[in-house]
Amino acid sequence: MQMQSLALGFFAAVAVGGVAWVFVYPLLSGEKQAEQRRSSVARTTPQVRQIEKSQRSRREQVEGSLREIEARNQRQKKVALATRLAHAGLDWTTNKFLTVSAVLGVLVFAVTMVLGGGLTAAAGLAFAAGFGLPRWMLGFLKKRREKKFLTALPDAVDVIVRGIKAGLPLFESLKVVAADSPEPLKSEFNAIIETQAIGMPLGDACVRLYDRMPVPEANFFGIVISIQQKSGGNLSEALGNLSKVLRDRKKMAEKIQAMSMEAKASAGIIGSLPPIVMLLVYLSTPDYIALLWTHPTGRLMLAGCVVWMTAGILVMKKMINFDF
Repeated sequence: MQMQSLALGFFAAVAVGGVAWVFVYPLLSGEKQAEQRRSSVARTTPQVRQIEKSQRSRREQVEGSLREIEARNQRQKKVALATRLAHAGLDWTTNKFLTVSAVLGVLVFAVTMVLGGGLTAAAGLAFAAGFGLPRWMLGFLKKRREKKFLTALPDAVDVIVRGIKAGLPLFESLKVVAADSPEPLKSEFNAIIETQAIGMPLGDACVRLYDRMPVPEANFFGIVISIQQKSGGNLSEALGNLSKVLRDRKKMAEKIQAMSMEAKASAGIIGSLPPIVMLLVYLSTPDYIALLWTHPTGRLMLAGCVVWMTAGILVMKKMINFDF
């Protein structure tokens, strides 16, 4: 019993001594104070201060660019109609667009009523023609314009790089691109030149390119020019890397397009089967299928089929379209 007590006392003393060694010895020995002094001395050296300052400046610039990107993405969720018209490359005013949409809706409504389609069908088709179709056309024109812009942008960046390496200023290189590039790249770079000519800094003028052409590649270009104008650096090397990134993104988009073609073909076949079968049945036995538009219950069933088919097509389109 006495041996057990001695053993327990010994182990307790060892445990207390180990804890004291870990927590108390650094304070008594002065190692912590010495480490703090070494750290403070290291921070006071000119090279360390310069490195920390440059890193902090670069970090602040990147953080500012990320905040600007986030703010722009928030603004893109609520795009005004006039801005959407500009993105589509149309010089229409908002009133003109609304007038054309209203006339188209009224025309479709009148034609449907004359053909005996009924009030419900006429109202639905008029809404689709007056509200949905014009906005779909705006989206289609916007995507087509963005595709043309992205096709020509890497070559334009290469022209700028070659001009800078040859000794031309950046502004003169932008003028060369604006003079020789196809639309819509030509008009967008002319807008940059005109904006800079009225007094805006060139970096801010390039950043505004994203407001007129809301694609990530335009944002990359604006950020590269803006950061170089603020902090300096090898612009030709930065733009050369940007050109490589743009071409790699284009290759990736084409690879995704090729890999998703099978799914798109399947979606097209599935979506086109019902109207094709309906047309074949009408050509073979028109009286059998005519109940769909002559009987009230048939019209209701036909409207429901259109709604569900549209929903299915939109879901399939969402599944096979990839953003990167």
